[in-house]
Amino acid sequence: MHISELDTPALVVDLDVLERNITQLQNACDNLEIGLRVHTKTHKTPAIAHKQINAGAIGIVSQKLGEAEAMAKAGVDNILIPYNIVGRPKLERLSKLVRSGTTTLTLATDSTITAEAISLQAQRDEFSVRMIIEMDTGGGRVGTQSPDETLALAQTIDQLPGLQFCGVMTYPSSERVRPFLEEVVDLTGSAGLPMEIISGGGTGSEQISKSLGCTETRIGSYAFEGMTRVGKREDLNSERCPLRLVVTVVSTSVPGQMIVDAGMKAFTSYPPIPYGYCVAHPNISLKGMSVEHGHVDITKTSHTFRVGDLLSFIPLHGGMTTNLHDRIHAVRNGEVEEIWEVAGRGKAQ
Repeated sequence: MHISELDTPALVVDLDVLERNITQLQNACDNLEIGLRVHTKTHKTPAIAHKQINAGAIGIVSQKLGEAEAMAKAGVDNILIPYNIVGRPKLERLSKLVRSGTTTLTLATDSTITAEAISLQAQRDEFSVRMIIEMDTGGGRVGTQSPDETLALAQTIDQLPGLQFCGVMTYPSSERVRPFLEEVVDLTGSAGLPMEIISGGGTGSEQISKSLGCTETRIGSYAFEGMTRVGKREDLNSERCPLRLVVTVVSTSVPGQMIVDAGMKAFTSYPPIPYGYCVAHPNISLKGMSVEHGHVDITKTSHTFRVGDLLSFIPLHGGMTTNLHDRIHAVRNGEVEEIWEVAGRGKAQ
C-alpha cells in the first residue's frame, strides 16, 4: 500500500530515519561503553522496542505498570519501571506480571512505605523482585532527598523479604548529580550493599551519564527526535524526525486558512504553537486546533490547496501524539511495509 492510499488521519513512521536514529545512539553508547536502556513512553510500540533491543539496548524503561504489562506481553525482556507502585490493584497486577516469568523486572522507589507494601505482596504471593532507589539530585519531582536518606532506604530494602536491592537512579543526568551520587556510592559501599545499577537518564545524556559513573543511561526521545531533544520548530526536519501525521484537507472556505481532518484528538494540544511542521510546505503553519479540526494558516504561501489534498506533518511532541493512535504505519520510500500496534497507548495506570 502506498502512503497516499491511507485513510486519514494516519500516523506513519519513516523506517529509514527511525533505524538511523536507533543505530546512531546505540553506536554512541557502545563507544562509551555504557548500557542504553530505552524509554518506551515516546513510542509505546513493542515493534520499535524490539528494534532498539536488537540493535544492542540492554532493556527498556516503561514509566507505568500498564505500559510494562503491554511490553512484556509482546515479548520485551528486561523492563525497569521507574515509578512508585502504590495501591492494592497495582500491587496485585505487579505480582501477576512478576510471577508470569515473561520478563526480568526492576522497580524503583523513593520511600519505605512503597518498599514495605511491595515486600508484603511479595511474601503473600511468594515472588522476588529487583529494586533500585530514585534519588532527587535536583529534578524536584520524586526521589530521596539526601545521601543519608538513600543509604537508610537501601538498608531497609536489603532487609525486606522478597526485595533485592540493586542500585540507584537519577534524572536528569547532569554535573550537579556528582557530589550526591559519589557520597551514595561511598556510603553503600562502606555498608556492604551491592551497587549493580547506577542509572542516569535524559535524551543526550550518554556522555555525562558515563562521566558520572553510571552503568546505564535511560533515553527515549531519540527514536523520534534524533540524538538531541527537539526544542523549536526549526528542529522538526525530515532528517532527524521520522514520525508523521498524514492528514486530508477538508475545507478551504475561509480565506487564508484551510482545515485538515486532525485536531486535538489526533495531534494533541501540547504547546507551543505551531503544533506540527509540514516538510513539503514549510511556510504554512498549524496555528490552532479544535477537537477534530486542524486550523492551518496558509497566508505565507502562494500554493493553492484543494479539498482532498494530502499533507504530512511532523508532530511537535511525538510521544503525546502517538498516545492518541492505535497503530503506526511503518513506511519506506512511500510504501507501507508494516502496521504496528501502539500497545502502550493510554496506559495511565
